[in-house]
Amino acid sequence: MAQITVNSYDEFATYLGKELGKSEWLEVNQERINLFADATLDHQWIHVDTERAKVESPYKSTIAHGYLTLSLLPYLYQQLVAANNLKMLVNYGMDKMKFGTPVIAGKRVRLTASLYNITNLRGTAKVEIKFKLEIEDEKKPALEGIATFLYMFEN
Repeated sequence: MAQITVNSYDEFATYLGKELGKSEWLEVNQERINLFADATLDHQWIHVDTERAKVESPYKSTIAHGYLTLSLLPYLYQQLVAANNLKMLVNYGMDKMKFGTPVIAGKRVRLTASLYNITNLRGTAKVEIKFKLEIEDEKKPALEGIATFLYMFEN
């Protein structure tokens, strides 16, 4: 269940500059990494060859694909924000996105997000969310940036 619910542009705008919440922790296990490798055809050994990674990787383990960590954002974000009276929600873009620390297989991540900016585009809410994908027991995040969504509320 989401931590906040918004019904309109005006309600969403009240969160400007505020934290929207923190998601639950989600484990990024080897099975999830392998499934992502199969889906994207990216089978680089650093992600899928656990035996080789133990010996050759500086992390002594496989690591999640950077784009796997990015792809977890929608799932984790829905734990933070729910929108009623919505015709459609569209992913619009990413800005200032940086991969920080690799996610080692078996580690847990969570999303922290705040409302960075909101603009009314002729009835469509252009919402910029400043996000950070934290790794449990790590100082640096796996990923951070600004995600932009278009919320098309019913009139």
